[in-house]
Amino acid sequence: MKEAISSKDPSRDGQFFYGMVGTGIFCKPSCTSNQIDLEKLEFFRTIKDATQAGYQPCKACLLNPDWAGSISLIKIARYIEDHADEKLTLSSLSGMAGVSPSRLQRAFKKAFGVSPKSYQDAIRIQMFKYFLRKKSGSITEAIYDSGFGSISRVYGEESRSLGMQPKSYKAGGAGEVIFYACRDTTYGLVLMAATGKGVCFLQFGQQKQSLLTALSTEFPKAELICSPAQEAPELDNWIDAVNLHLSNGAPKPDLPLDMQGTAFQIKVWKFLLSIKEGDTLSYGEVANQIGRPTAFRSVATACAKNRIAVLIPCHRVLRGDGSLGGYRWGSERKQALLDMEKQRQRD
Repeated sequence: MKEAISSKDPSRDGQFFYGMVGTGIFCKPSCTSNQIDLEKLEFFRTIKDATQAGYQPCKACLLNPDWAGSISLIKIARYIEDHADEKLTLSSLSGMAGVSPSRLQRAFKKAFGVSPKSYQDAIRIQMFKYFLRKKSGSITEAIYDSGFGSISRVYGEESRSLGMQPKSYKAGGAGEVIFYACRDTTYGLVLMAATGKGVCFLQFGQQKQSLLTALSTEFPKAELICSPAQEAPELDNWIDAVNLHLSNGAPKPDLPLDMQGTAFQIKVWKFLLSIKEGDTLSYGEVANQIGRPTAFRSVATACAKNRIAVLIPCHRVLRGDGSLGGYRWGSERKQALLDMEKQRQRD
C-alpha cells in the first residue's frame, strides 16, 4: 500500500484508503498531496472505516469541487455500505443525491476509483463469506442470499475478495494452502496463519500442537504448511513484526486481514480496528458506535469469537464498569497488553 501511495497509483483507488496521522485527513492512493509521511499512516478498507476512526475526506482527492448534490459523495458511499444487501440502483442513488445517474456515476468513480456497483460488491463479499460458511445450502444460494445478482459476479471476484475459490471456502478450505508460523513472545507462544488474502488466524497458546489443532479446526480441509523462509518470506516477516510489537514495544504492524465471520461480527471487528492504542471502550459503547445500541451482548460475543488476536484489538473492549471482562487468551494477558499500550502512549 505504501508503494501504491508513493507512486500515486490510480489502479489501487477504491481498494483501500489511508489516513494521515496528525492531520486527521484520509485520501485515496492516487492523491497528489506531497505532504505524506509514509511512517505515519493508518489504512482502511472503506470510507466508513476511515470516518468512524475520526478522519475527514481530503478535499483534493475525495471531494469533487463541482459537486452540487444535496448529499455528498461520502454520504452516498456510507449509504451503500449500510445497505449492501439490498438492491441499489444507480437511479435510486442519484435520486437521493439530486443529480442524474450519469453524473453520479462519473463523480463517484472519479472520487473513489470504482463505480457505485463495484463498491457495493466489495461490501457484499463479506456477507457472502458468512453464507458460504453455513453448513446447509449451496454456493448458489449463498450468492443470492448475500445480494449478488449473478453467479458470474462472484466468480469474477473470488481471488481478490475471498483469498480462495468459493467452493474451497465453503468446504473448510479444501484445496487451499495456508502457511503458518510460530514464535515465542513476551506474552507466550503465538501462531499466525495466512491465506492468499491475508492473516486469517493469530492466537496465543501454551503448546504448538494445541495451536495447530485450533488452526486445523478452523480450516479442516486446507493444506497447512509450516512457513519456510525461502517459500513464504512475507509470513515470516509478518510474525516477526508482531513479535517485535509484543516483545519490544514496536508499533503494531498494519497487515492485510482475512476476516471470516458473520456480517455482524465483521462489522464489530472492523470497528475495533479504529480504537486507538491506549484507548478503551465498553461493549455498550462499541454497540452504540456501530448503530446497534441494544446489542452489547452480541458485541461481547463477537469479541470472544475473534480469532486474530492483537491485530484485531478486542483486548481494548471492557465491561461497562471498567473491569476487564472476558478474553479468550486469558485476563492476565489482556491486562498486560493494555498496560503495554498505555505505557507506549506515556512514552
